Amino acid sequence: MSLRIGYGYDVHELAEGEDLVIGGLTIPHHKGSVGHSDADVLLHVICDAMLGALALGDIGTHFPDTVLAFKGIDSKILLRDTWKMVQAQGYGLANLDSTVCLQQPKLKPHIPAMRQCIADILGVDLGQVGIKATTTEKLGFVGLEQGVSAHAVVLLQAQ
Repeated sequence: MSLRIGYGYDVHELAEGEDLVIGGLTIPHHKGSVGHSDADVLLHVICDAMLGALALGDIGTHFPDTVLAFKGIDSKILLRDTWKMVQAQGYGLANLDSTVCLQQPKLKPHIPAMRQCIADILGVDLGQVGIKATTTEKLGFVGLEQGVSAHAVVLLQAQ
């Protein structure tokens, strides 16, 4: 197949005293994401979408939270290593589209830098990386600021 599509979804709890890392950036806020790694929900869904597109499992299969070496790991490393797996299968990125769901803080000012960070890791044009942010209008765990979630879709093409 010359085209493969993958979808990713992830959730992380928010807690006081943690860093809020999204899209490879640490964003100032009084709450941050809880996780085994740096809990970068956006990079995690992109990894899952890429892996899913090629039927390679998910992020937990390749970077399990039971492995001490991944404790606190920078998710940019996970994305880089996932990208290497994609390239080893003979695929490149056509585009990716993602949405981060977070009540506070507002992410719009950070989105250009997130897009650039991801494009740099993947070695692709900025126009191939889409990131949007939304609130949930104060509804659910996101709206109550108990957590953050993200969705991503990637389209891979054979090289």
